[in-house]
Amino acid sequence: MKAEIINDRVLAEKKAVNELYNTGYYGRPKSKGLELTLIEAAYLAYRGKIDVEHNGNVLDFPGFFKIASTLHPSFELKYIVYKDLRERGFYVQPGVTDFRVYPRGSHPGKGAAKQFVYVRSERVPMPLKDLLRSLNAAENVRKQMILAIVDEESDITFYEVKRPRIKGGMGDSLYPDINTEATFLEDRVIIWDEDASTALFENGFYGKPLDKQRLQLSLVESRYLMENGVINVRNRQDNVMDSESFTDIASKIEPEFLLKNSVYTDLREKGVVPKTGFKFGSHFRVYAQVESPAKIPHSEYLVHSIPSDHEFRLPVMSRAVRLANSVRKSMLYAVPEDDGIDYIDIGRVKM
Repeated sequence: MKAEIINDRVLAEKKAVNELYNTGYYGRPKSKGLELTLIEAAYLAYRGKIDVEHNGNVLDFPGFFKIASTLHPSFELKYIVYKDLRERGFYVQPGVTDFRVYPRGSHPGKGAAKQFVYVRSERVPMPLKDLLRSLNAAENVRKQMILAIVDEESDITFYEVKRPRIKGGMGDSLYPDINTEATFLEDRVIIWDEDASTALFENGFYGKPLDKQRLQLSLVESRYLMENGVINVRNRQDNVMDSESFTDIASKIEPEFLLKNSVYTDLREKGVVPKTGFKFGSHFRVYAQVESPAKIPHSEYLVHSIPSDHEFRLPVMSRAVRLANSVRKSMLYAVPEDDGIDYIDIGRVKM
């Protein structure tokens, strides 16, 4: 079947509408024939369904592939993903991201596409703003967002990207009637009162006991309790610290303190318990509810705070997601915005 490259598309002769579109849902019917994307045309050329001409010459598959790669950004990556999805039995069409994918048993005209697929190379950093743009596009039409990452050996790893609903069962885990004294030492805060230490640890799972009488708090825990009137913090010279001075010192100790602090506060207000995620390479591990420190449940999430101008290095992201999945947790990225925290859940998925 004859086809011709016209600008960045391939136009196949009219009979292709019946033979390719009506049976396989390739391309879009036009008055002069069937218009195909370069990726669709490459796949059909590979299968021997069309012969593509350019400047009066019929191209073999390598010749067409080379020309197409100069006309379409990331052509070879997208072709690899398109071919993989087609050979898995999915109907695939161009979409507002890279592809729309229909569930097995469905096709254009019979049902709606289920997934939007966005293709990236493992070598190229992925700006957060690009990911959010694609995620918003998928969510606006109630589609599943799939990130397809192609590695250097042309293997594909698929990830689902979504916004999680975070809600815990801790209720009001603040105790303003405590109003106890605490001391900011080198890089943590100590509560000296035994009753206050016990109440905060046993009921809210704050901090970690230094001994049976005293409780040590992390910087973000201290700031949160300080802001809510639960503790009064003094420095080692016994001078009262206000929120501003505490934050200034904490930010010098931990450059990401402000980023982490806003996320910690939001998580606590959602009724969950954030604790350090250092052992997992993230900022927090998060529990939906802790009824007693003596019976700590399985944490549900790993949460890492990132700024709005963050760029994902995909090998690093892949390691984080694999680690989270291997310990039965979801990997969430938390983005502080003017109107709150935007959470993004990234997890591997089978297609």
